Amino acid sequence: MSTPLTPLTPSTPADDDPLARERAHLASSRGALRAMREDAESLDISDVTANWVNAQILERQIEERIKALADLSDTPLFFGRLDYLHAPGAEQAEGAEGEQFYIGRRHVHDGDGDPMVIDWRAPVSQPFYRASKKDPMDVGLRRRFGYTGGALTAYEDEHLSDPAEAARTSKLLQREIERPRVGPMRDIVATIQPEQDEIVRSGLGGTVCVQGGPGTGKTAVGLHRVAYLLYAHRERLARTGTLVIGPNRSFLHYIEQVLPALGELAVRQGTVDDLVAHVEVRGTDDAAAAVVKGDARMAQVLRRAVYAHVSMPSEPLVVVRGSRRWRLPAYELEEMVRELLDRDIRYGAARDALPQRIAHAVLVQMERSGEAPDDRVQDAVARNSAVKAAVKEVWPAVDPAKLVLRLLTDADFLAEHAEGVLSEDEQKTILWALPGSGRRPARSVKAARWSAADAVLIDEATDIVERTHSLGHVVLDEAQDLSPMQYRAVGRRCTTGSATVLGDLAQGTTPWATRSWQEALGHLGKADAVIEELTAGFRVPTDVITYASRLLPHIAPGLTPVASVRENPGFFDLRPVTGTAETVAACEELLRNEGSTGLIAADARIPALAAALTASGIGHLAPGEETTAETRLTLVPASLAKGLEYDYVVLDEPQAVVDGEPDERTGLRRLYVALTRAVSGLIVTHTTPLPPQLT
Repeated sequence: MSTPLTPLTPSTPADDDPLARERAHLASSRGALRAMREDAESLDISDVTANWVNAQILERQIEERIKALADLSDTPLFFGRLDYLHAPGAEQAEGAEGEQFYIGRRHVHDGDGDPMVIDWRAPVSQPFYRASKKDPMDVGLRRRFGYTGGALTAYEDEHLSDPAEAARTSKLLQREIERPRVGPMRDIVATIQPEQDEIVRSGLGGTVCVQGGPGTGKTAVGLHRVAYLLYAHRERLARTGTLVIGPNRSFLHYIEQVLPALGELAVRQGTVDDLVAHVEVRGTDDAAAAVVKGDARMAQVLRRAVYAHVSMPSEPLVVVRGSRRWRLPAYELEEMVRELLDRDIRYGAARDALPQRIAHAVLVQMERSGEAPDDRVQDAVARNSAVKAAVKEVWPAVDPAKLVLRLLTDADFLAEHAEGVLSEDEQKTILWALPGSGRRPARSVKAARWSAADAVLIDEATDIVERTHSLGHVVLDEAQDLSPMQYRAVGRRCTTGSATVLGDLAQGTTPWATRSWQEALGHLGKADAVIEELTAGFRVPTDVITYASRLLPHIAPGLTPVASVRENPGFFDLRPVTGTAETVAACEELLRNEGSTGLIAADARIPALAAALTASGIGHLAPGEETTAETRLTLVPASLAKGLEYDYVVLDEPQAVVDGEPDERTGLRRLYVALTRAVSGLIVTHTTPLPPQLT
């Protein structure tokens, strides 16, 4: 759109062109950003670094600064403007002069240091998202800008403090929400809603859990919360680190450009499997075994198995130094061991402390005999061969992977430590060597065909032996699919930090899917977290989400259905077909529209559909591969559709999606996910009857 969406006010001079003035400010701002980047590039650190280590650190910081100041030509530098009635923070006296601020993705200042664009995360920017006619927050004018590529093409004004102007829905906001999606996920910084902004700006000290249905923006909210926390607590989080955890590599690839677009480059991304990659995963579990291994009770079994290695001393310890012999009776050694056990510290830390306890007791005897030993003597005693032998006997080292291997292959060892915790049937379910287990006994850790659930058990055992490093903040997306043991693995990475947990109970598609957020947060170690619910849908059209919500009573009774706030109801069509040719034709039809198209199908049907697309000359991508102007169709197995979105979707054979899962409830949840990936339109093709829950 090339003209303003609202007319000029009567007080505006006729020869004044607001759009031209705003374009001039955009050009000046881009020039200022280039100057900021050039200043960073020209920095000479040769005279300010004392050594090469400091030089390396400073060089890396400058490189990150230069990257953060990149001007993305097709990304708006600012997207809004606030005209305050009074200067923020100043006394609101009669006649006091207000101030004007341009709100954008990052701070930009001119050569004198005066701001030309204010970072969206700054306190002065908050009214852009929160102000309303009911609570204008001292804002006289809120202006939104429309862009085509990187060119400013329109604006829209709201006079929030003018009682004569009625509240209305922003058309630019609606257009930005509905703008076609090609390529990776983009930020929502221009469209954040008040309820989303409250979550984004919540403090670092507490953990927040966001329950949000399809299209409510929970993933974007989580990523923008990271960006906000890095802005508000940069020094602290630079020391402790941040991490975004997604369900799979395709999902991470899809979201990986959001934070860099906001100028944040130091946030790690990974999956739970990445966190627990102590061994190579080459095997798989059946659902029953995975459920037991993912149960939180396994933590108790592992703890018992680790500490079972500790034994009480039965013989005194004699330490020889020079011509003197120092004797510690068995009961005194036992007291040391019991005291360390009672302290409930990590197994490895207690093992490291025991030689020093023994050495201290020997030094006490030395002092009583008239000697004057110092710390060097104590260290020497702690390294004495007799002391080392005694510690090895009483408190031996434990290899976490070997321990888990023994539990899964030694029925007697498992029974000893799982007694009263796991039933006999549950124990048989996870043992490798039993008939029907699908696993052969492994001779070594390297030879074992570990599963993903086994790797989580090893991570738990590793933490029992040695404390896991904690980060400052962790974002956990699609959390509803994690097992209790996986929650514990994530929780270990933020024991001294906080977390943002994102998910939708209705989209849980694993046999161990989360039943309640309260239970999940307990496993995470964040039982006091605040639970927020997003129910306003910005992505999925009204007709599509209404149809998909027919499944909610069957998959997540009690959840509030998503209510679409989209003015455009979207395109939705149910099509009985006779074969894949008509499904391919539906894809061709949707590809005539602007934007991306996804063909989602049961995993087992993907090869046949791929062949049909190829035969028709239609190029297609796999999930995670970036769409281009030439190739805009992605062929998506239903198992990988979660978290992804496309402008248009063809959903092939809903009943096949349901039948592809081990039980009907999981299948219906998988179908719910597949039905809710479309932004503008959905065609459902089927040769077999639709699931009765939809009809």
